[in-house]
Amino acid sequence: MKFYVVHTYTGREKRVKEVLEKTIERLGQPGLFGRVIMPAEKVARVRKSKIVAEERRLYPGYIVVEMELNEQALGLVNSVPGVTHLLGTKTEPIALSEDEVTAMLDQIERGRDQAEPEAPFEKGENVKVAKGPFAGFTGTVDELFAERRRVKVIVTIFGRPTPIDLDFLDVQPI
Repeated sequence: MKFYVVHTYTGREKRVKEVLEKTIERLGQPGLFGRVIMPAEKVARVRKSKIVAEERRLYPGYIVVEMELNEQALGLVNSVPGVTHLLGTKTEPIALSEDEVTAMLDQIERGRDQAEPEAPFEKGENVKVAKGPFAGFTGTVDELFAERRRVKVIVTIFGRPTPIDLDFLDVQPI
């Protein structure tokens, strides 16, 4: 069996994956198909002053299917709602090479192992301090430390610029 790339409507990858897996199981065709993969990694984001783990798609609009290439398998994959086509020609899809599959699976594994927070701010962005002794002050982001979930903000205190090291949750964008 080889891996083939299936193009789907963007945002419908998870649903297409679920429907395809259920269809394979319902029709009793497990010998034609192997794994159905939606390449994604976990990331931590700050949402409404809380850190939330989310799944981010590595290739939006695509899933990867391991299957034996024949008319029956192609027909089954193309009949799933949300699938537009397989990459390649209409009758001869292009299989991924072993190197490409290995690289993709490694990337997925790395993403599962470490859900590193994405910085909700950018350097130079104006922010407002929401918590702590400097609550209510506004300033500019000077440095980001995503791995520690910290941000250095320059605020003006008594007419002088002062750097303050804060947690992501203590700061809000203006």
